[in-house]
Amino acid sequence: MSTMPEALVLSGVSKKFGAVEANRNVSLTVQKGSIHAIAGENGAGKSTLARLIYGLHRPDSGTIAVNGKTVSMNSPKDAIALGIGMVHQHFMLVPNFTVAENIILGIEEKALFASISVRKTAESIRILSERYGMPVDPEALTGSLSVGEEQRVEILKALYRKAEILILDEPTAVLTPQEIDRLFSVLRSLRDTGKTILIITHKLDEVISLADRVSVMRKGEVTGTVECRNTSKAELARMMVGRNVLLRVDNPVPAPLKPVLAVENLCCRTQKGAMKLDNLSFTIRAGEIFGIAGVEGNGQSELLSILCGLNDRKNRLSGTILLDGTTITGRTPAEITSLGVSHVPEDRLKHAVIRNFSVSENILFGRQREQRFRKGFGFNRTILDAYAKKLAGRYDIRFDDINIQSLASLSGGNQQKVVVARELDRPFLKLLILAQPTRGVDIGAIELIHRSIIETRDNGVAVLLITSELDELITLSTRIGCLYNGSLRKIFTEEEVAEGRTDEEAFEHEIGLHIT
Repeated sequence: MSTMPEALVLSGVSKKFGAVEANRNVSLTVQKGSIHAIAGENGAGKSTLARLIYGLHRPDSGTIAVNGKTVSMNSPKDAIALGIGMVHQHFMLVPNFTVAENIILGIEEKALFASISVRKTAESIRILSERYGMPVDPEALTGSLSVGEEQRVEILKALYRKAEILILDEPTAVLTPQEIDRLFSVLRSLRDTGKTILIITHKLDEVISLADRVSVMRKGEVTGTVECRNTSKAELARMMVGRNVLLRVDNPVPAPLKPVLAVENLCCRTQKGAMKLDNLSFTIRAGEIFGIAGVEGNGQSELLSILCGLNDRKNRLSGTILLDGTTITGRTPAEITSLGVSHVPEDRLKHAVIRNFSVSENILFGRQREQRFRKGFGFNRTILDAYAKKLAGRYDIRFDDINIQSLASLSGGNQQKVVVARELDRPFLKLLILAQPTRGVDIGAIELIHRSIIETRDNGVAVLLITSELDELITLSTRIGCLYNGSLRKIFTEEEVAEGRTDEEAFEHEIGLHIT
């Protein structure tokens, strides 16, 4: 490995935004034909570093060398010309354009008023997708694609521009376990053809299984670079956080009380008659965490929508949902919330935040009716600011100015911590609904969030946990239901979960597909 040529060398690179030093004297070497991970906590400076390499920002000091030559990039166009491509965490595709149109957008090499052969372009993209094992229909509208397919389009867009160095920023944040497996297979194949892959992530299991080397960042600096075959998850966690991290929090066996949520024979059909939930029945008691395992697309989204009052009115529902004996079917989200229900949704950007609002405004979002925050016809800024800062301290939410800085300027993990803090701290909470609660969150924050969830449970709250992370499901759940085709095929009891009889093999048959 050490004799391999260098694709990318950063020497003493620093970048400030106002008073905030996002990157400080960063030096690292990425070897050609390798997969190199950059790992670190949310807000450690990983994404800023990626944007510097891609020409989205210019370094304040230091140098960047590509294939042995020191370069100066003023824009991504310069990076693309040097053979650098980037797949951003939030995809940059036009939904009502076809795959082919998105891929060639911005590089249409034609004279003024000359037509572009869409058919010829589509065929070349089809050949490219087959060569790299990323099947996608060039003529499909990107708005109709799954998240995994959209990511393939972004990778193909970079390869179509002849990228030899490919940067991926948090590429698995919104993928299912099956999509992650397919992505990793593609990345290994690209490496084997000589491409250089730079992956920005905080998921240490993925780092160790995928990357050849990893550079760890903390507070804008690189704390070390190691060979993945010679390290461990615990060592990387110490390098990231600066302390020992509990990879699995202590979770004493709870003592559940009376039923809080009772779902009985719940059915949901779309307007076209497709069955999404099929006689689904379960209960959740006060003081327990009921986990749901399953491949995404088996009814999880429909269940969440119905429980939170967001169900599509065109869907046909039957069955009952009782919260402390009160039916909640057909109630509005505000009415359900007022009954003591809190919700961390699976997609924070769509359902939980307003990105252009400030951090403190997002902490208030959905809780503006609470009297303690009111003053006359407006809000009591003194109380709101003190409360927002208290939550930010408890959940280690990192920002510059809580009242001025927009949520969009925070890292994805810090955005998620804003949502989790807000929803777990609601007063008079009876039922907490969690969908992918640690999506996009680093290992130190995962430990903190898991402790907070357990504490909420111990305070007598009933918790519904839906997550694609098997370790998280087993670590936190009191009981686990296996969802397949809209119904629960099996519910693992408290005893089975406590005795460790819920492993990967146990789930494989019950959810209809190998969970990894």
